[in-house]
Amino acid sequence: MRDIITLLEEKSKPQDIEIIPLNFEPREISPVVSAPALELHYEKLAKTYAKRYNEREGDRDFNYAGVFLHNLLFTQFREVRENNQPNGPIKGFIDKNYGSYNSFKEDFLKEAMGIQGSGWVYLAYNGKIKTIKNHEVRDDILLLIDWWEHAWILDYGSDKKEYLKQQWKIINWNVISTRWGKSL
Repeated sequence: MRDIITLLEEKSKPQDIEIIPLNFEPREISPVVSAPALELHYEKLAKTYAKRYNEREGDRDFNYAGVFLHNLLFTQFREVRENNQPNGPIKGFIDKNYGSYNSFKEDFLKEAMGIQGSGWVYLAYNGKIKTIKNHEVRDDILLLIDWWEHAWILDYGSDKKEYLKQQWKIINWNVISTRWGKSL
């Protein structure tokens, strides 16, 4: 017999979940994320979290959080822009907390490189850069970068610094600004 906490936790989660459709064409984010890397990351891994959750296989919390995090991740992508910079209110937010976009990227890289193994690195609504060691739902994620090996291995080998440098080219700052605006 399961305890009441387990039952309440399960009741608070939906019966079924899904990975949301991509809001871009795969070619739009290439070469930052190649078609084979996107196929692995989106079609095989992210969708498998939803499938396992829906079929009640494995660790439901892990699978639920995997879907949650990937849905945030994929919705913040846009076509490649070589000089992609934050704009509007989010630019002011970053400048206030880090002095400049370049300083923010340096601090973000430092935090990401401190992760031993796999995880996630993100900018929180309070302006702090935080990490998630595994899969975990957080309610303070503003901007999210996947720091699991599958996110970079096909396109960047073991060069995680280059992977992060390229990720900035596909961040949709309008989406990040909208997220930030909803937190006010």
